[in-house]
Amino acid sequence: MYFLDYKELIKNLVISDLKTKYSSSILGFAWSMLNPLLMMLVLYFVFSNVFKSTQEHFALYLLIGITAWRFFAMGTSMAMSSIVGKASLVTKIFIPREILTLSVVLSALVSSLLEFLVLIPLLFIFGVTPSLMILLFPLLHILYFPIVYGIALALASLYVYYRDMNQIWDVLIQIGFFLSPIVYPLSLIPENYRFYYMLNPITRLIEMYRDVLLYNKLPELMDLGIVILYGIVLLILGSLLFRKLSSRFAEEI
Repeated sequence: MYFLDYKELIKNLVISDLKTKYSSSILGFAWSMLNPLLMMLVLYFVFSNVFKSTQEHFALYLLIGITAWRFFAMGTSMAMSSIVGKASLVTKIFIPREILTLSVVLSALVSSLLEFLVLIPLLFIFGVTPSLMILLFPLLHILYFPIVYGIALALASLYVYYRDMNQIWDVLIQIGFFLSPIVYPLSLIPENYRFYYMLNPITRLIEMYRDVLLYNKLPELMDLGIVILYGIVLLILGSLLFRKLSSRFAEEI
């Protein structure tokens, strides 16, 4: 891959993105974990009377779902401005523009991995002992990455031309949050709608994260295969759209 020729630049961009994200904050990285924890507490108190009796380890159930969703939400939202936000690199330096989006999604990946690492001690605190299944967690994150990156490429390229995309995407992210099994168990979805509901690859990923982290279960091979297929398709479509629109990036910025 030609990205390897720019690995030092990508590394520097990722480090720069992480420094920008955390250096201006008093609590720094702590906010990355406080944010999902606070959201978990709010959702726990709002929905505990509804779902606690039917969902074991409801607090951890929520936290894993929120943490998994944050990679998608933060990775795509931050990457949307990856081209517009680095206009000088687009107009003055010849580099593959995909690198700018890739670096932002990689920085979101690093943040997400750190959030999940902080989550692991909480499993023990809440009385859950992970098994060797937890070793599958890095594989799930690797499979997650092309889904986020593919969508990020599409959003970043469209945002150059349509600056309302960030507002539209914010609404879609909020809708997607409640259309994914983050707050409620999958069993509540009526059987006749289950097929359409499972077309969302994030649904399958969240359930697989819970399988390996919370329930010590091996993910279904069909779920893995479908997520891989989604990753390939979204990465190809995102790349094609990005390359088609990138010829006029410098003019539009």
